Amino acid sequence: MKLNELQTNPGSRRTRKRVGRGTSAGQGKTCGRGHKGQKSRSGGSIAPGFEGGQLPLQQRIPTFGFRSRIGRVTDEVRLHELNLTEGDTVDIESVRKAGLITSNIKRVRIIQSGTIQRAVTVKGLKATRGARAAIEAAGGRVEE
Repeated sequence: MKLNELQTNPGSRRTRKRVGRGTSAGQGKTCGRGHKGQKSRSGGSIAPGFEGGQLPLQQRIPTFGFRSRIGRVTDEVRLHELNLTEGDTVDIESVRKAGLITSNIKRVRIIQSGTIQRAVTVKGLKATRGARAAIEAAGGRVEE
C-alpha cells in the first residue's frame, strides 16, 4: 500500500450539492428555497426562538423558583464537626478558625449529623431541634 493508493471508505464523503446550475440538475432557479419569503432571500435567517412577533415560548412559560440572597451567606455545620473547634464556646469566629466555613459566611446553622463528644456552649448560632437535644445531652447548652 502506498500513499497515493489510499482511499476513503465508500459513502463516507458525500459530494456537495451544487445549487443554481440549471433545471436539469434538480436544484436550479430557486435552488430549493421555494418562491419569495424571508427564507428565500440571502441573509434572510430567523433568530432561534423567534415566533413572528408572538411572545416566544421561553417567555410564555412560568419562571421557576428564586435564589435567596440570605442563602448565599448562610452555611450548615454538622454536629460532629463541632469537635474540631477549640475552646468551650462555639461561635461564628471559632467555627471560621476551625476552617468549617469561608470568610463570606455570616449565618451558621448546626444540623444533627454524627455525635458530639464534649460539652460546649453554642453562642449566636442556630441549631436544629435534634442538634440542640444532642448538645444538651452531652452537657452543653445553646444560646441563640
